[in-house]
Amino acid sequence: MFLYPGDKEMISVKVKGVGLDPSQNPLLLLIDQDETMVLPIGIGISEAQAISLKLDGYILPRPLTHDLVVTICTKLGASILQIVVNDIRDGTYYAQIFLEKDGKEFVLDSRPSDGVALALASGSPLYITDKVAQHTLPFEEVIKENVEFLFGIEDEDKPLH
Repeated sequence: MFLYPGDKEMISVKVKGVGLDPSQNPLLLLIDQDETMVLPIGIGISEAQAISLKLDGYILPRPLTHDLVVTICTKLGASILQIVVNDIRDGTYYAQIFLEKDGKEFVLDSRPSDGVALALASGSPLYITDKVAQHTLPFEEVIKENVEFLFGIEDEDKPLH
């Protein structure tokens, strides 16, 4: 497993969905592979829309920004290795995009929402560090208490995006 500097190991996560927080602001929910913890991250409306479109499988006639970035990387011979939500400072989450070209690795700073949209567009793995995992909540508790409010649905068997 890839070790992030200063962390024991990274935790593989996936996108559970996009909803709204109590103030009606977009909220991205990342969950671990075993669905035991959830990391809610406030994001912008445009990013929420891009992520929701990817999750729902929509293919638009023109590329979104994240699709364009994947195309640029491909044309330049670079691979998107992974996206890591790596830090939180003063309530703001930070992410990094790991690229590889000609055997050299490049790390780019990113907002988590852009990193997640890029991971969905490219099929790249998505991780959080142990430091970020300290800010997760128990998955079952969050979903059971907030599924109707966050996603406007009453049936927990419905998809959360």
